[in-house]
Amino acid sequence: MKKAMLFATAVMLSLPLLAGGAGAQGLPQTVEKVNVQKLAAGYRASKIIGSSVLNDANQTIGKVDDLLVTPDGKRPYAVLSIDAGFLGMGSHLVVVPFDTLKFAGTKVMLPGGTKSELEKLPVFKYATK
Repeated sequence: MKKAMLFATAVMLSLPLLAGGAGAQGLPQTVEKVNVQKLAAGYRASKIIGSSVLNDANQTIGKVDDLLVTPDGKRPYAVLSIDAGFLGMGSHLVVVPFDTLKFAGTKVMLPGGTKSELEKLPVFKYATK
């Protein structure tokens, strides 16, 4: 009986040690310090989505439909809605790398972009799950 009690006590005392080690496995995480004041002056996704995209001639060439990040989380993209038809009836989605967009105040710009060039890009469709 004493051996059973001693064994049970030893097991109960070791459980927190075993459980604590499981969470610490893997690569060490590093946290990057961010200048929060500078970041606060940046652009929020909720404000970018829905914005018109303008070219160098200040012409509207599309609208930001969404922002996506690659599955590995490394690269952001902008999904643009392009009105290709009469009265916007032929609109379709295309994707451009987020870093090709430029921001000037409240304007979203795609330097060198034209509606005809965007229409040549492959049509984007959201994955269905």
